[in-house]
Amino acid sequence: MNSAQSTFRGMRIPKPLALIAVSSLAALILFVANYVNTGKLTREVDANAVITKQLRFEDRSDGSIAVISAPDGQIVKVIEGEAGFVRGILRAMARERRIKEVSQTIPFELIARADGRLTLVDPATGNRIDLESFGKDNVVEFAVLLKPQGAR
Repeated sequence: MNSAQSTFRGMRIPKPLALIAVSSLAALILFVANYVNTGKLTREVDANAVITKQLRFEDRSDGSIAVISAPDGQIVKVIEGEAGFVRGILRAMARERRIKEVSQTIPFELIARADGRLTLVDPATGNRIDLESFGKDNVVEFAVLLKPQGAR
């Protein structure tokens, strides 16, 4: 037995100190739960939408993803290569649709807000992803989908 083990083995925490520690922890947990339940900890209100696009995303046989404008059926962009962030977000949204047994053909809404934030909303499931949470580089991958057709 090394000296560190023998030192801790003989150590005892006094009961009053242990009771104070446990009581303090329980009080902290109740305080935080009450704070959240009273609505004091709420999600920030969304800024007004500046641009909203309804988009469908279709996997292609070559591994690319076709981004299609839902209202007119025009291809907005073809995403080729890795595109890990876009693929990851779309995979998560599609998985949720499969779980809830919702059609994959209902378009998503990509919303640019007045404060510069970008949100991907799935009206079919009610899910939303605030894309700015993942950093500017990742937001850009979705922001290009808001440009008018033919713009570069």
